[in-house]
Amino acid sequence: MPKITRFCNVTVFDGSGRPGFTADVEIDGDRIVSVGPSTGVEAGEFDGTGLALAPGFIDVHTHDDIAVMVDPDHGCKTLQGVTSVVVGNCGMSAAPVSDDPLGFSRYPRLADYLREVESARPAVNVGALVGHGTVRAAVMGLKTDREPNYREREAMIQHVVAALEDGALGMSSGLAYEPGRFAAHDELVDLAEVVAAASGVYTTHMRDEGRDLIASIEESIDVSEATGVALQISHLKASGRDAWGKTAAALAAIDTARERGVDVMADQYPYTRGSTLLEQIVGAGALDGPSAFAHVQPKDLLIAAAPGNPHWEGHTIEAIAADEGVTGREMADRIVEAEGRSCFVIIDSMSEDDVREVIQHPAVMTGSDGVPGGSRPHPRLHHTYPRVLGHYSRDEGLLELADAVHRMTGMCADRFGFEDRGAIRKGAFADLVLFDPNTIIDTGTYTDPTTVPEGIRGVWVNGERVVANGEVTGTRSGRIIRRP
Repeated sequence: MPKITRFCNVTVFDGSGRPGFTADVEIDGDRIVSVGPSTGVEAGEFDGTGLALAPGFIDVHTHDDIAVMVDPDHGCKTLQGVTSVVVGNCGMSAAPVSDDPLGFSRYPRLADYLREVESARPAVNVGALVGHGTVRAAVMGLKTDREPNYREREAMIQHVVAALEDGALGMSSGLAYEPGRFAAHDELVDLAEVVAAASGVYTTHMRDEGRDLIASIEESIDVSEATGVALQISHLKASGRDAWGKTAAALAAIDTARERGVDVMADQYPYTRGSTLLEQIVGAGALDGPSAFAHVQPKDLLIAAAPGNPHWEGHTIEAIAADEGVTGREMADRIVEAEGRSCFVIIDSMSEDDVREVIQHPAVMTGSDGVPGGSRPHPRLHHTYPRVLGHYSRDEGLLELADAVHRMTGMCADRFGFEDRGAIRKGAFADLVLFDPNTIIDTGTYTDPTTVPEGIRGVWVNGERVVANGEVTGTRSGRIIRRP
């Protein structure tokens, strides 16, 4: 028998951006079957009085590729209201097999990866991008600093075609990382043309998010304009003190492109600190001067994950260097030598004013960019959505609640082709989050990031409850989402 659940007298934020309204919502099996006027609460029904019901949040920028199988309950996301994740970001995906910077590309084709995710039965829905960097590394190797020849270019195109046939939502690039940073404009255009022909989306971790931020935005827009591909700028920010204040010009460049018909949008995580691989920071020369990761100091780098040396986690490189009696620069090299690509750091690099400006732009949606792993992951992994709803929307008043919900639901579903998700309406999938708008808030810090957010009463994925009052239920009802 299908499972019927009824939410009564609840304030519905339907994902469209329109103001909340009081209604009863009924789900039958995996779908919403009615949204109508409130008729009162009967025994056994959810009394939504004083609570908000929204579509499940769609995290469009994750690195959960392997985590959804290692930890299929995926509480880091479901406990904050996330019901769907997009993996394969920043140019790094689980297929095809290659020597990628994150080390998790281990499947010949995307279809192989998606089958394994499906068999793991995660609690969240999973959609995947194919990573340009992974494709390039599979064909040319990780360190090859030249343009592809004709044979290599055709091989790369075929990898992207195969991924799209397997259901990829589009392609991502990571142009600040190896091997993406070796790719020139024509290479990106050739692959983006394939994505555009399949009506996919092209997401990009741009070449430079600091001093050359505007040039990087223009480069990204040029790829979209040359191919017609839908462009998604990943984790839009101005990184490094030299770039603070450039968000106004960055957003103006996006507006200008949109006015002339370029399909460009962006996503953002709501923090002033970022997180990435220490190996890439050191390799880019960021500790020595301006770079694609700005110019950073050892005091600004907090170790998030160091599997071989967990005692380093939660400490800055400056502090670790002092204990070891070496300079911060020397310590960074030692850590990279010891940990390789396993070490992630949190970088203090952005201004609050810039974060606030970006979050209010109408073409910007929410994405966590969380990186699972280590004892001190960036708190965005566990807290992005309650932080936007509680801190920036309710407490700071930067966004109306309906608008904030739209940027993490309907806007995301439309952008990435999630049919019948991101909405509360008859016939939509029953991906839902029930929360208290007066108490929802992030509780994690940089030194204690894995706490449970407050205010989330329940989360449903395809009609099954996966979170109840701040705890995962053990139900795993997620599905694979493929390109329409």
